[in-house]
Amino acid sequence: MNRKQDGFTIPELLIMMIVTSILTVAVISFSMNYWSAAAKLQNSSESLVSRLNAGDALRDALNVSSGLISQNSIPDSHAGYTDPAAGPSYWLMLHAQPKTIPMPASGSITPIFYFQSPSVDKSRNFILNGVQSYQDEFVLYLDGKTKTLKLRSLINPSATNDRLKTSCPPAYISTTCPADKIFAEDVASVDTKFFSRSGNTIDYTSVVQKDTNGNPVVPAVYIGPDYPSAEVIELTIHLYRKSTVGAGSYTSNIVIVRVALRNG
Repeated sequence: MNRKQDGFTIPELLIMMIVTSILTVAVISFSMNYWSAAAKLQNSSESLVSRLNAGDALRDALNVSSGLISQNSIPDSHAGYTDPAAGPSYWLMLHAQPKTIPMPASGSITPIFYFQSPSVDKSRNFILNGVQSYQDEFVLYLDGKTKTLKLRSLINPSATNDRLKTSCPPAYISTTCPADKIFAEDVASVDTKFFSRSGNTIDYTSVVQKDTNGNPVVPAVYIGPDYPSAEVIELTIHLYRKSTVGAGSYTSNIVIVRVALRNG
């Protein structure tokens, strides 16, 4: 009597295993591509929000500014990048030189520029010193630890009832000293350019650094003109965000429209 044999032969089993493996790889590959595309879309969306927020915040801050300054005159007890010649309460002196400023290493801080704005009270009225307004000062800087672009506020101590407060780095935050404002996250670098009101670039070679005897140093070190010569400023912020899925890294650029300063 013939008995029907159930099951697979070895060649049939091998073929089925190969087909199953191919289908499994295809499904996994599709899933990874899907999640990678989703992660890229999420990164692009978050970068767009970050670009819009940074652009709005910087324009709002600079539109009310009365001009750029080379160094803070209001002492900052938590200055992140001090000037050896001026003391520990003063940030490094800067000049109107076009440059690309990379994000510093973790634990380091690099200033971008400083500016001042009229002091105002809670009713948004100018706080006057005679006929002139008191001036608050601000430091825009890169924080290497958090990869962020931040703003330090330095409030004029003579401006009674100022609506703002001097801000502090994280380790010194209190009710009287709020945290520095974050303008952008995942920052790779910032480009700065300075122009006259007519749109011409500022000649940063017009001033050279001098030694203690008043002679130009050799080789020449260009330090640019004083900031009052800069009537328009342009910033380009390079944002860097690494995908959480896959090996890709995605970089977006944000260009801040030129902002005319009130000193112009």
